[in-house]
Amino acid sequence: MSAFSFSVPQDITFGYGSIDTLPDVSEKMKCRKAYIISGPHLAKAGLVNNCVERLESAGIKCESFTETEGNPSTDTVDKAAEGFVKSGADLIVAFGGGSPLDVSKAVAVVAKYGGKITDYEGVGKVPGPVIPMIAIPTTAGTGSEVTSFSVITDHSRNYKLTVGSRYLLPESVILDPSLITTVPKNTAAFCGVDAMVHALEAYISLASSPFSDMMAVNALELIGKNIKAYVENRSDHSAAEGMLLGSLFAGIAFSHARLGDVHAMSHPVSAYFDVPHGLANAVLLPTVVDFNASADNGKYYEIYRRLSDSQAPKDSFKPEMLSPVIRSLNGALGIPSSLKDVGVDSSKIPDMAKDAMKSGNIAVNPRYTTINDIEDLYRKAFA
Repeated sequence: MSAFSFSVPQDITFGYGSIDTLPDVSEKMKCRKAYIISGPHLAKAGLVNNCVERLESAGIKCESFTETEGNPSTDTVDKAAEGFVKSGADLIVAFGGGSPLDVSKAVAVVAKYGGKITDYEGVGKVPGPVIPMIAIPTTAGTGSEVTSFSVITDHSRNYKLTVGSRYLLPESVILDPSLITTVPKNTAAFCGVDAMVHALEAYISLASSPFSDMMAVNALELIGKNIKAYVENRSDHSAAEGMLLGSLFAGIAFSHARLGDVHAMSHPVSAYFDVPHGLANAVLLPTVVDFNASADNGKYYEIYRRLSDSQAPKDSFKPEMLSPVIRSLNGALGIPSSLKDVGVDSSKIPDMAKDAMKSGNIAVNPRYTTINDIEDLYRKAFA
């Protein structure tokens, strides 16, 4: 067994109604003024204003930025960071799905150290502690609340850049399942499969460890049991709890073990064609699972056992049996079966393959992958 290390340094509060602890958590972090970063849908639904009212009722001043888009851009980071600086706030409340959380992390860097978020692209470029953050996810999928990465789209390059640093971890996390009970069905499906992909790729990653495996397997167990029920009825409290907890565990798993070819390939799909990240992952997953089957070391059966409705005994299982289970799950969740169906233009495959190969996730994919392999995988997923 290789040496490994792990750390989960955050304060995490989980449970229905835990959003009510926001003022207490903010006061504990010695906040005088908070800056909420969220999206237009949550603002329209009144959920951002609910956070503002909670904070102001406790004597904490508050301003908000609610213009984050599905695949947040460098321009959005610039605008949000300018608003934060002007506000005089000393705390960021990241409220929403993966996009507001990614923007919040980027703003926490730029507002503290200046420049553009592109100046910090890569791993280890953030010089020190950033603006304190509280993360409150409103989707069960990204796990961004417990990961040390921010992914931002640079439209000038049609490229999704990644900033990676332990300093990006929010100090406090509030996980309230009631906040994910009203999301649209498609959002629930895309985000749910995204969390499943996080767990699956972390589990089979060459950088996995006993700690990350424990988190990944528990995530797969929770997501496998609950994703269909949750997508069909988001107000199912038990299913919502299972999905939010599964997303958390999956986020911890991939924060320690990284991911693989699915994520390396999905980022260019989103950057070029504005396909939601979770949807891109879901469409690519069966094709990549087939590709990696020849490198399976026994973990495919453990994934299969947690995702399949009807299970073959271990002695008759073959790794090639996993991808049909995932295709069936995608179909049950209403997810399109090909890249063509989500608006991808096949002429961009060579360019997307070049960008995919820039991802560090390629290096820890269980099967060695070349740029020709990536192009072939894109073409298979397109068909």
